[in-house]
Amino acid sequence: MLKEEEKFEFIINHESDIPKYQQLVDGITNAIAENILQKGDLLPSVNVICKTYQLSRDTVFKAYSILKDQKVIDSVPNKGYYVAGETRKVLLVLDTFKAYKEVLYHSVVNNLPDNVIIDVQFHHYNIDVFKTIINNGIGKYYKYVVMNFDHKDIPPALSAISKDKLLLIDWNIRADKANNYVFQDFGKAFYESLKEAADLFKKYKKIQFVYPDFTNHPWETVEYFKKFCADFGFEYEVITDPKKFNIEKGIAYISVSDRILGHFLEQCKEKDYEPGKDVGFLSYNETPMKKFIYKGISVVSTDFKELGTKAAAFITHDEETQCYVPTKLIIRESL
Repeated sequence: MLKEEEKFEFIINHESDIPKYQQLVDGITNAIAENILQKGDLLPSVNVICKTYQLSRDTVFKAYSILKDQKVIDSVPNKGYYVAGETRKVLLVLDTFKAYKEVLYHSVVNNLPDNVIIDVQFHHYNIDVFKTIINNGIGKYYKYVVMNFDHKDIPPALSAISKDKLLLIDWNIRADKANNYVFQDFGKAFYESLKEAADLFKKYKKIQFVYPDFTNHPWETVEYFKKFCADFGFEYEVITDPKKFNIEKGIAYISVSDRILGHFLEQCKEKDYEPGKDVGFLSYNETPMKKFIYKGISVVSTDFKELGTKAAAFITHDEETQCYVPTKLIIRESL
């Protein structure tokens, strides 16, 4: 049965920075996500919206056109606009855009049904940006998938989101036992991966972990690197100043930064060093190109494709999710 169009009301804030057409789009998609509107329900006519909310016809037409393009709504001559599908909007909050995050994103999208729309935002480890993204998204999404970071204001910022609608991903920091999560292990799993490469590291007189001061990678990884070197008797050094990164023959390097990988390859070319023989390199985080770079770059990485698959399962099914994605070592010629 089609409901009476007047039963659905918009909330339009004329003082908001959010364009009014977007407020209309958000109002309809949010109502569908909360089952206030269902498939087949009639929507207010353009004339009714214009008169009731003091909006221009262009604004309303733009909103309805966007929703029609997304197949959220459709129209029938002489009957008006109606809900065409049970669309769900999901907010995906990532830290930064990098190649392996693209793998994660596509894994999420490719494992979702057609009626789910993903909005992606990046916080860049800036707590003010993070708060703004979350505050602007409160009540507008069916589910929230958030890559958090180490800041005391993270839990309060997320507290307005119901825990059954929130999934924390990637880093187990500022989380509690009640949260849904899909994490990677930056500590013990990294240690176990280094153990698998122990025989390869024996080719070198020393291991240097290049942990540049501009990185936001968990320091826990460095601590487990130190433990590995102590347990297996490797001489080691941790470099935090990227300006001091100057490769030497007979040393193996580990880094969490692809910028450092670029500097390593540049210096190999300048000094005529062959990776895997004269010097070694182990990179953190697999990307689609690392198997092709300079005969292949060895990596230790979680499975971002699986992380995305599990995030998609949380979005699709109303089930508690608490798990870790395995970390693995991939040996190529750079080590």
